[in-house]
Amino acid sequence: MRQFPFSVPRREFLALTGAAAVTAGCGSAAGRDGVPATTIRYQGWAGTVTPAELAEDLGYLDGLTLEWVGNTTSGPQDLQAAASGDVDFGGAFNGAVVKMAAAKAPVKAVISYYGVDAKRFNGFYVLRDSPLRHARDLVGAKVGMNTLGAHSEAMLDTYLKREGVGSGEAAKVERIALPPVNTEQALRKGRIEVAVLGDLMRDKALERGGIRPLFDDHQLLGSFSAGTYVMADRYLDRHPRVARRFVTGVGRALEWARRTPREKVVARMVRIVKRRDRSEDTGPLRYWQSYGVAGTGGRIAPRELATWARWLEQRGDIKTDRVRIEDIYTNAFNRNPSTRNPRSPQR
Repeated sequence: MRQFPFSVPRREFLALTGAAAVTAGCGSAAGRDGVPATTIRYQGWAGTVTPAELAEDLGYLDGLTLEWVGNTTSGPQDLQAAASGDVDFGGAFNGAVVKMAAAKAPVKAVISYYGVDAKRFNGFYVLRDSPLRHARDLVGAKVGMNTLGAHSEAMLDTYLKREGVGSGEAAKVERIALPPVNTEQALRKGRIEVAVLGDLMRDKALERGGIRPLFDDHQLLGSFSAGTYVMADRYLDRHPRVARRFVTGVGRALEWARRTPREKVVARMVRIVKRRDRSEDTGPLRYWQSYGVAGTGGRIAPRELATWARWLEQRGDIKTDRVRIEDIYTNAFNRNPSTRNPRSPQR
C-alpha cells in the first residue's frame, strides 16, 4: 500500500499523532491566508493519483479546486497537517486516526480513501527456501515494514494473536522500519527474514521470483477500508457545504474507479500525472489494481475504526475507553447512495 511510503519510527509516529492535539489551534486555517473557500489545500504522493485528485479530474468536485502544497512523508504527518490547518484534509491508516482522537485532536474522519481487497493488499513474504512457515516460526525473526505502529504492524500482531502466539513470544518478533524501496533487497540479502510488500513493490518482487507468502492482510481480515480522510472540526463547522461537495465527489470517484475497466482507470491516471508536470515516473501506475475501499462511496463503517482502537488499547498506546468511535467519524457529508447502482453511467 502507498499510505506510508517512507519509514517513520514508532516513537515519531506517536509523537506526531500526540502533538496534533497541541498544534491544532495554532495553524493557518483560521485565516487561510486569502485562500478562497472553494480551494482545498492538500498534500499528495509522488507518482500516485489519490481519490481526491481523480475526483477533480473527473469533474466530480462540483466547482471546487484542489491546491497541491507538496508531498507528505507519512500518514501521521498528513493528519497533523490537517489538524494544524496547514492543509484542509489529510489521510492515514485508521489506527493513526484513532490515535489522534485519543489525543483529543479536533478532527473527524469523513470518508474512506484506501483499503484492502483481493486486488490490493499487503503480503508478508519470505525467501522460497526459508524455514519460516508458521506464526510461531516468527519468534526471534526480523520483519521489515514501512512504518512501525501502523497498518503492517497491526496486521502482524493480529496474525500472531489469531495463531495462538502469546504476547511474550510476540514481543520477540523484531519489527524493523524500512523504506519500501529497500525492503525486498533487505530480504534477499538476509538482513531480514520477512518483508512486508504491497502494490508495486509486491508485484515487482513476485515477477523476480524466489519468494513466497506467509500470509496477507486480505486473507487475514477480508475486504475492509483501512484509511480515511480527515478534516478539522473548525473547517467542517465553517465550510460544511464545501466539505459536502468534496466528500461526495471523492465518493463518486471511488465508485467510478471501481466500475470502470482497470486499463481505462490507469490511462486516466497516467494523463493526470503527466499533466501536472512534477517530473514523476508514471511506470508504477501500471501496477495499480484498486483503491480497495469497501464501503459504497467511501462510507465509513464503525468497525473499521473500532478494530484499531482495541489494538491500540491492547498495546497500551491509548487508555481503555479513551475514544468513543461515534465521535471519530461522520458520514453526514457523504451524499452518495448507501448501495451501489451497477448501471450508473461512466463518465
